[in-house]
Amino acid sequence: MINIGFLSFGWWSGAPGSKVRTASDLMHDTIALAEAAEDAGMDGAWLRVHHFEQNTSSPFPLLAAMGARTSRVELGTGVINMRYENPLYMAEAAATADLISDGRLQLGVSRGSPEPAADGPGEFGYPLPVGKLPVEDAAERIARFREAISGAGIARPGARAHGLAGELLPIQPHSPGLTDRIWYGAGGEESARKVGELGMNLMSSTLVEGGSGEPLGVIQARQIAAFREAWNEAGHGGTPRVSISRSIMPIIDDETRMYFGTTLERDRLGANRDQVGQIDNFIATFGKTYVGDLDKIEAELREDEAVQSADTVLVTIPNQLGADFNHRTFGALTELRDRLSGDHAGPSPASALRGLPGR
Repeated sequence: MINIGFLSFGWWSGAPGSKVRTASDLMHDTIALAEAAEDAGMDGAWLRVHHFEQNTSSPFPLLAAMGARTSRVELGTGVINMRYENPLYMAEAAATADLISDGRLQLGVSRGSPEPAADGPGEFGYPLPVGKLPVEDAAERIARFREAISGAGIARPGARAHGLAGELLPIQPHSPGLTDRIWYGAGGEESARKVGELGMNLMSSTLVEGGSGEPLGVIQARQIAAFREAWNEAGHGGTPRVSISRSIMPIIDDETRMYFGTTLERDRLGANRDQVGQIDNFIATFGKTYVGDLDKIEAELREDEAVQSADTVLVTIPNQLGADFNHRTFGALTELRDRLSGDHAGPSPASALRGLPGR
């Protein structure tokens, strides 16, 4: 593991104990989360994107604000449901946010996951064409988006266009390098292999297709291997990146014990384990929560095959507890990264000065 970042589900609610009670609270607190992650020495600040819920739904204004208030951390999405997106408008918004952040965007895209709206994309003006599957619709939009952010010509010039005769007009602004920082949220081995063929980076969440009863890390490690094999077979240059998500709850003081102690007790009783269940129309394995002191969590993560194989771990966080609370746990997560990457030199992480790999 080289990088560790947070993945915020971006909820707000008026529930007792919530410090993120309104949509306005969420926007300001999410920016503060990115600042806290950078201050603690973490590597990334990633947002989940869902529509028709009290959740982060329009990521690019928020990513731009996060980029303006930070200087080092990666800023990502996990993931954007492309069936809701106009690929060309998204290309403009993404390039704008990437330029503001000086090239730190890492955009996760996919066909999306189950949602509350019966036909959300249709309400947005993108009904599923007759005879086409949702995954096919999303794939076409992703291809168009990737073409647009590459700087390729897109539109035929009109009579008043400035440019050479016969040249197609590209989307503006263009952010060089963004095309290499597109990730796909794959659900299983087959989709991971397709991602490798297409030359995108791989995202794998806290659940994957399959109900064999094997640990999530074992199933996910096969998914990662299939992705890398397909990448190499396709002849893509460079080294692709892989992120996985994990639920990690470090207990470092009385307050974290108050919030996470019940989960730790379930863990001691053997009730905290990977689960097999159904999501949408397929069987999936859902990952357990890693909870306890840093020594316990470190030992368990060393046994997680996917953690050992991926270069980036995204930790789902209790965002409704606010940026101040999460800031303290970010320091613990940074120390875990340093231990697992071999850089750990004591309880005070020295990684705040560490740049991102390849930058």
